[in-house]
Amino acid sequence: MLYIVIPVFNRAHFTRECLLSLRKQTDQRFRTVVVDDGSTDGTDKMLATEFPEVEVVTGDGNLFWTAGVNAGIRRALDLGATRIMTLNNDLVTDPDFVAQMLAASDQNPTAVLGALELDIATGKPIYGGEILDFRTNTRRDLLDELKPEQYQGLHPVTYLPGRGLLIPKAVIDKIGLFDEKRLPHYLADFDYTSVARRAGFPVYCNYDARLSTYPDESGQTLTRKHRSLKGYFQHLFGIRGGGNMVNFTHFALKNCPKPYLPYFLLNGYARRVVGYFLH
Repeated sequence: MLYIVIPVFNRAHFTRECLLSLRKQTDQRFRTVVVDDGSTDGTDKMLATEFPEVEVVTGDGNLFWTAGVNAGIRRALDLGATRIMTLNNDLVTDPDFVAQMLAASDQNPTAVLGALELDIATGKPIYGGEILDFRTNTRRDLLDELKPEQYQGLHPVTYLPGRGLLIPKAVIDKIGLFDEKRLPHYLADFDYTSVARRAGFPVYCNYDARLSTYPDESGQTLTRKHRSLKGYFQHLFGIRGGGNMVNFTHFALKNCPKPYLPYFLLNGYARRVVGYFLH
């Protein structure tokens, strides 16, 4: 059984739209676990009254993304999950999203799978996975390399985000849960899927499974819209900082081949120090 785990903190309107899109799935062979980490905007009442079919795990407001996801996964495993999918609440799934993910998983039962992401405003693809070259710390965006007629099927990638990430139980049995101690928020998903790949599990972006996102609502985008000295510090050292230096260091030490590690670290630090002002 597939269990979809969605961590939320406020933004009830996003959660509602996400759950409504799951209700419209052509394949209903799944259950949903929402981890409500201390929301104060009525999310709890909305879930209870509008979505009684959803299993709710409650946090105290200090879980952040990684611990929230792990709490949901633990509950799903207790309920008998054989496949886990992590999903953010600020997205809307296509009606055949679950069907396409399950079909790909049935054909590739040990694979970790992500999905093609579209801009909800334009319908255009905005993320389809990437290949990281650890030697040079450069990334190749698959959307830039593939022709539109190739936007289908499975494409191998280095890692995947947690937005629509399907994880077979066999992966969890071997490598455990997300690294909530060292990576409490950002990079935990990229780290997990990279660790899974290095452990021998294929990692693919499934272009037949599509979901729509709000790119302007990401934490990193919002932070950079209002640049300040405080924002710069949060970017480099805050738990929600997209350029968090400590998180990057943990990711590098865990995933970068040792011969390339010195340059990878130095290059990554430099990118983070100046990147806040360039994007």
